Amino acid sequence: MRNILMIVSGPSGVGKGTLVKRLVRERADVTECITCTTRAPRTGEVHGREYFFLSKEEFLQRIEEKGFLEYDEHFGNYYGTPKAFVEETLKEKSVVLEIDVVGALNSKKVYPDCVLVMIAPPSKEVLAARLKGRGTETDEEVERRLERLEYELSQGDKYDYVLINDDLEEAYKNLCDLLDKEKTKTERR
Repeated sequence: MRNILMIVSGPSGVGKGTLVKRLVRERADVTECITCTTRAPRTGEVHGREYFFLSKEEFLQRIEEKGFLEYDEHFGNYYGTPKAFVEETLKEKSVVLEIDVVGALNSKKVYPDCVLVMIAPPSKEVLAARLKGRGTETDEEVERRLERLEYELSQGDKYDYVLINDDLEEAYKNLCDLLDKEKTKTERR
C-alpha cells in the first residue's frame, strides 16, 4: 500500500474536524499535517503540536522559497501547509489535512496526486441546527457561515469524493474506506 495525502474540507460545523481527529487517533498509518501560522499561540497551544508558529518574516520567506503547498491570509494572519512536512511524512505514513476549499484546490495544483474529500451536511437546516447547538458562535456568525455554505458545496464537483455526514459513525466508516481504497491504488487516474 502507498501513502497518500488526503485533504478534507467542508463547511463549518459539518463534522470534518471530528472525523479527522478520530482518523488520526484510531489509525497508526495516518498522521495529521501540522500547518504554519503567524498568529500568536493561544493558551495551551504548543509549537509543533497545534501549529508551527512563525514570524511574518519567516512566513513570507517560505512563500518566496515556494515552501507551502498552499497558504492564505485571514484577519491579518497567514496560514499555510508546509510542503517539506508533507513530503517527509509521506515517506512513513499517509497524511490527512483539514483545510478550506480554496486551500484544497490550490494544493491540488501543486500536488495533483492528493485526494480531495468534501464533507457535506445532509441539508442546510441540519447544519444550521448543528452550528446553533454548538453555542460557540453568535447568530450573526452562524449566518455568515451558512452564507459560505453554498459556495463551498458548489466546489464539490472539483473534489474526488463528497461524503454526506448524516450519521457520524457511517461518515467515519466511509472516510476509512476511501482512505483504504486510495492507498491500494497503484496510481491516480
